[in-house]
Amino acid sequence: MKNASQIINSIQSRPQFSKLIYYKCIKIVQSMFTPPIQNMINFAYIKNKTLFFVFNHPIGKQEFDNNIQSIKSALKFYMPTECKECDENLFDDIKAFVTHAPKSQNVKTKDIIGTYQERSNGDFNIDIKDEKLNSLAKEIQKIIKETRSHDS
Repeated sequence: MKNASQIINSIQSRPQFSKLIYYKCIKIVQSMFTPPIQNMINFAYIKNKTLFFVFNHPIGKQEFDNNIQSIKSALKFYMPTECKECDENLFDDIKAFVTHAPKSQNVKTKDIIGTYQERSNGDFNIDIKDEKLNSLAKEIQKIIKETRSHDS
């Protein structure tokens, strides 16, 4: 029986899931950065053999630009052994830019259950000719009077 990593590796080797290899390589390269820079990376993608990092703040891009030469030279001489697929020269250059769109955050909203205080005191006339509806209305009237007497 296969374990989870074997199943994932067999899925990645199929042609229709070849983009997963790109994603894995991008994540490995991204993990080489310092944690503050990693937090400022909005997303990354590969286009025309260029790896693009999109930052959500200009300081992240500036820090990236300061370290770009050391990153490129490290990637030319050392590609992580964790990702065997990254040896295929997926990208030749690395670039970065800043997006001006805010990073979407999942905001958890609380479900508010609206409860309202009963405004009726149960003193109303019931003039319904249908017996079922009349008995139902009288039950409702009785419930209103009981809750009103408990609240007082």
